[in-house]
Amino acid sequence: MTTTIERHVDIAASPEAVFDLVSDLHGYGRWLPSAGDYEGTSEISPPPVAVGTTYVERSRRGTRRGVVIALARPDVIAFRQPMILRPRFAGTIGSTVSMSVAPTATGARVTRRVELGIPRRLALLRSLIVTRYTRESERMLRSLKSTAER
Repeated sequence: MTTTIERHVDIAASPEAVFDLVSDLHGYGRWLPSAGDYEGTSEISPPPVAVGTTYVERSRRGTRRGVVIALARPDVIAFRQPMILRPRFAGTIGSTVSMSVAPTATGARVTRRVELGIPRRLALLRSLIVTRYTRESERMLRSLKSTAER
């Protein structure tokens, strides 16, 4: 079962500046604080970030092993980052995230789109999983806005 979460934020900064923050995986620690579902990005391929760049994100709930699958500055970057759950027998949540940046009259509009593939065995937890991913998208966009507008 696939679920799509889409959130937007308007940022008073150039699309290029916003895109540079989003695409700099090595710099996430400077603007995206750790939280329950995101403890940081590690094991990142050497710069520059490009299609094929890999990384790891760990949390108490599991491990995401991600790869950049699209990159077109300053318009879009996309990641495939399935999350292997803890305990492992719970399965894997499929996840594809795209961040698009579009110019506006006052800066940039960022759209974060998350496509989740939730295993059938987790059907009873589906709304909880979607809520957690939605909150993380909103937290990430708030932090991006705050940093880009400074």
